[in-house]
Amino acid sequence: MKHSEILPSIVLIGAGNVATHLGKALHEAGCLIKMIYSRTQESAKTLAENIGCPYTTDITSADNDADIYIVSLKDSVLETILPQLVKCNPNALYVHTAGSVSIDIWKGITARYGVLYPMQTFSKQRKIDFDNVHFFIEANNKKDTELLIKTASLLSSHVFEASSEQRKYLHISAVFACNFTNHIYAICEHILNSHGLPFSAMLPLIDETAEKVHHLSPVLAQTGPAQRNDHNIMESHLDMLKDEPKTAELYKLISESIQNYKNNI
Repeated sequence: MKHSEILPSIVLIGAGNVATHLGKALHEAGCLIKMIYSRTQESAKTLAENIGCPYTTDITSADNDADIYIVSLKDSVLETILPQLVKCNPNALYVHTAGSVSIDIWKGITARYGVLYPMQTFSKQRKIDFDNVHFFIEANNKKDTELLIKTASLLSSHVFEASSEQRKYLHISAVFACNFTNHIYAICEHILNSHGLPFSAMLPLIDETAEKVHHLSPVLAQTGPAQRNDHNIMESHLDMLKDEPKTAELYKLISESIQNYKNNI
């Protein structure tokens, strides 16, 4: 979408990590952010002040004249809040940003609806380069699919259509690639700190491991004692973890999984 075209006006429902980054990026891209809603006044006010727009903590008083309402809230509250939200503007396009929630959550409560899913990990403290973020789009009609693609393309050159079923598998894969991997880093940090060693020593290793899978399949990039079937080392590691049985069990399960993938190539 060229900036000479009329850009959509937007109401953001939520002021957490995803909404904060999306709101700022869409504002910088030229979209008019008409209002921020959050149940928490502090977070709503902070984001609204950054963007330069009004805010509310009352869903029934959300701006009633926007083109798109983007919902970035916890999955568990969507079914409660969406029926209230759509009363604001029956003619608008309503979308959520959740990876694991079907488009059908909108069915029967509004005429125009969809999903705008940015597949990235968001923290308010870290700036995101949206041009490297992959957006996955779904809408219940062709015209709104095109509108969402154009809107996402303001931020990224990686915009794709994906069904709700496909998006569920994107989300579970992201949990393995991001959330579980980060938890492994936390275990690593705990082990190192317990023995007077800095986690920063791992950073070059982490960076190289991530860089390799830009060029190799993760299965082919795999190294380590499980990949080599080095049972002596693995038994030694398990003995070192005898005082932390849950971590030892995780070590064992992941090692077995590595060997299973190797054997199934």
